[in-house]
Amino acid sequence: MSPLGRYVRWQVLIAFLGLILLVGLLGYAAYDFTSEVIPSPGGTYVEGLAGAPQAINPLLCQLNDADRDLCRLVFEGLTGFDERGNVIPRLAEKWEISPDGLTYTFYLRKDVRWHDGAPFDADDVLYTIGALQDPAYPGLPDLANLWRSVKVEKLDPYTIRFTLAEPFAPFLDYTTLGLLPAHLWAKVPVSLLAESQLNAQPIGTGPFRVTEVSAEKVRLEPNPYWRGRAPYLAAVEFRFFPDYHSLLTAFEKGLIDGLGHIVPDDMAAAARSPDLTLYSAPLAGYTMVLLNLNSPNAPFFQDKRVRQALLYALDRQRLIDTVLAGQGIVAHSPILPETWAYDDQVPRYAYDLARANALLDEAGWKDTDGDGIRDRNGKPLEFILLSNDLPPNPAEAEFIAQAWAQVGVQAVPQPVSFAGLVSDFLVPRNFDAILLHWELPGDPDPYPLWHSTQIKNGQNYAGWNFRAADEVIEQAREINDPAQRRELYVRFQRIFAEEVPSLLLYHPVYTYGVRKEVKGVQIGPLNEPGDRFRTIADWYIVTQRITRRQRVSRPTRP
Repeated sequence: MSPLGRYVRWQVLIAFLGLILLVGLLGYAAYDFTSEVIPSPGGTYVEGLAGAPQAINPLLCQLNDADRDLCRLVFEGLTGFDERGNVIPRLAEKWEISPDGLTYTFYLRKDVRWHDGAPFDADDVLYTIGALQDPAYPGLPDLANLWRSVKVEKLDPYTIRFTLAEPFAPFLDYTTLGLLPAHLWAKVPVSLLAESQLNAQPIGTGPFRVTEVSAEKVRLEPNPYWRGRAPYLAAVEFRFFPDYHSLLTAFEKGLIDGLGHIVPDDMAAAARSPDLTLYSAPLAGYTMVLLNLNSPNAPFFQDKRVRQALLYALDRQRLIDTVLAGQGIVAHSPILPETWAYDDQVPRYAYDLARANALLDEAGWKDTDGDGIRDRNGKPLEFILLSNDLPPNPAEAEFIAQAWAQVGVQAVPQPVSFAGLVSDFLVPRNFDAILLHWELPGDPDPYPLWHSTQIKNGQNYAGWNFRAADEVIEQAREINDPAQRRELYVRFQRIFAEEVPSLLLYHPVYTYGVRKEVKGVQIGPLNEPGDRFRTIADWYIVTQRITRRQRVSRPTRP
């Protein structure tokens, strides 16, 4: 080969190697400097709530939705619920149950501080339970009834022992109650619990602390002593509006980033909003028409045939589709479908007007005077149907009344405030029928609502006294084996379906709306509405752009 040929060949080889090197350098640079957007700390999330807080206190918040949402972020209990209603550790790191099921020993975390920096210990548990046990406790009696039969002992600064009078399998559920700081509240007489200024300046151990309270809003900022992952959000603000419908208007005006709850009447408009993301999840519990089986105004409720007829006459799926905009699942059992105790073969009541009419005829109720209302012995088949006055309750009551009118039953809808519904009608058993929602997180134990011992001073507001059901419930709460308990609860569900002590309507679906700029939001099954904040540590508004090289070298968030 000539010298010139060899020279050309080497030139081509050098050019080829240079091209490979250039491609490699460009590829490395492209990888090194390709960017991505990631969450960054900062930003304030503003949520609108219907109503306003009255007492940000876990011992007093049960009747106010705004209070309950705030307590969810500010306070913690010894335990909490996971998405499936299982009890998990919170302020207690572990617990032990004695073989006889009477003694529960809790070992407290030692790394917990209150929002003011004071350490959490067993004295705080002693104070909180002692306040519930005090005869002067001003909160719901039902909340305190169980604790008044429990002996509480401090074994050391971080160990508490509870001794029960008898075995009670669902006891752990009651330890999810938020705790109060003894170093602040012990100075307040229990009789003045509801009047204390501390209810507006709460100190808890939860992931957020209250930093500002006014009539218009409450501002929360991350707890500097929080032992978990720090949230991205710099603050969460709750702003208060007179009703649910005002929330969508406020969102459209840019005043809020989230709607605490979207009611069925606003579902269509919310779904059309291009800036709003909707999140829906089943809410643990059920909505029912609670029948007062001992009402002097409605003695006909004692007849099982009348109760069955009323349920057959309700097209519950149509109620869900038309009045609730699909936000519900037809209920067939007082045991929730998501739980281990649910019987998917429980007898069901399909919509059947012919069957409803036949049962009422059989029970002796006929329209003898042609006025459209059945009667017997000169007395009409009529009663008052109470409901909460907040939507969609009045519309539901109207739907139900119209459905029953088709079979000659006159129910007169009467909406009242929720507080009045509870204090004036429900607790004193002064009602015929109430459209009512029960939240039932945790253990499926039906004892509080359906055992005969709870008729006078408990939550068996229906007044159902049925010995076969009592026996099954009693056995189930005294054993801890889930398989044995499930067998008993299957029997209970069959009895309930046959006797129909009240009319189960649906399991509610909770819908929540958040502006699209708020990222990282996820919700699963909810034990209560405040559980929508379960993943709030992952929510973010502020972002930053980084290269892949920075991503590799960036440490993970604490």
